[in-house]
Amino acid sequence: MYRLASPLATCVTLAWLASAPAHAQRIIAETFMTPTADPGIQLYVRNKRLEGHDRFPDERVVLFVHGATYPSETVFDIDLPGGSWADLVARKGYDVYLVDVRGYGGSTRPPAMDAPPADNPALAMTVDAVNDVGSAVEFILKRQGISKLNLVGWSWGTAIMAGYTAAHNEKVNKLALYAPLWMLKAPPPFSGSGAYRTASRDTVRERGVRGIPTQRVEEISPTGWFDKWWQATLATDPVGAKQSPPVIRAPNGVLKDIADYWGVGKATWDPEKIRVPTLLILAEWDQDTPLYMAQEMFSKLVNAPYKRHVVIGEGTHTVALEKNRMHLINQIQSFLDE
Repeated sequence: MYRLASPLATCVTLAWLASAPAHAQRIIAETFMTPTADPGIQLYVRNKRLEGHDRFPDERVVLFVHGATYPSETVFDIDLPGGSWADLVARKGYDVYLVDVRGYGGSTRPPAMDAPPADNPALAMTVDAVNDVGSAVEFILKRQGISKLNLVGWSWGTAIMAGYTAAHNEKVNKLALYAPLWMLKAPPPFSGSGAYRTASRDTVRERGVRGIPTQRVEEISPTGWFDKWWQATLATDPVGAKQSPPVIRAPNGVLKDIADYWGVGKATWDPEKIRVPTLLILAEWDQDTPLYMAQEMFSKLVNAPYKRHVVIGEGTHTVALEKNRMHLINQIQSFLDE
């Protein structure tokens, strides 16, 4: 382990990954804790790039953010068949960053997450997450000496990244939204009360395979792949992992916002304010952000220089962790490369 000084953030680890063939360039991985505008809140940021590459033009820098329940690293940087998504992007010559917003993964967990959920109001609202992404963006722009970068969000992360872009188009090169969240057709069956929620393995597994024909679950979403991801995700929440059964804790801010905004026909951001190239992409069996959401959003992106809507066959909301994950990864990569 090496420790590097930085005026922008604290670099906590530097590692070389051995997963690539011996003849290939190695990938350097660094992790940082970077401050936000809120005292005591720091964000976990992971960076991956090819060894020997320290400076990148703005079109070759990309930041990923997670969805409502799981941290970025176990979606975008888990070594499933086909490889880690972050590694694949780094091997294309990109400077790749992943961020966890407050309350998720390695970022600061507010004290309320150590108390019973009912004792405090919902944590990590969408507005907080947008501000957190803004802090991560500023850290990356200063680190690379660039003026803009690419953004990729998944699920709730699409509202975070789109919300940031709508307010800061000048700092965004391209915007990729995987499983876009938009208006619900009916109010949700929850209010989002309480600071946070917990999810066990069986609950997560059951939710994750919704939409897959029963006889094809193992083919589309192999249990071995899921268990590898679940163990990696549990490792990001040591407190939840010690419970019986082990659980992942996730802030309820997103549920509160779904109940108060998207569930009653109100948006947290305006698609007409997006003025950068935008990709909307999801899989056909997505039960959390169904096709109609992306279709409605697509029609409202009237000021994007160009826009694209892609549907991947035979996948769910978590297609990034399934059999057809490379279709998703390759489509987003093509969009970034062009």
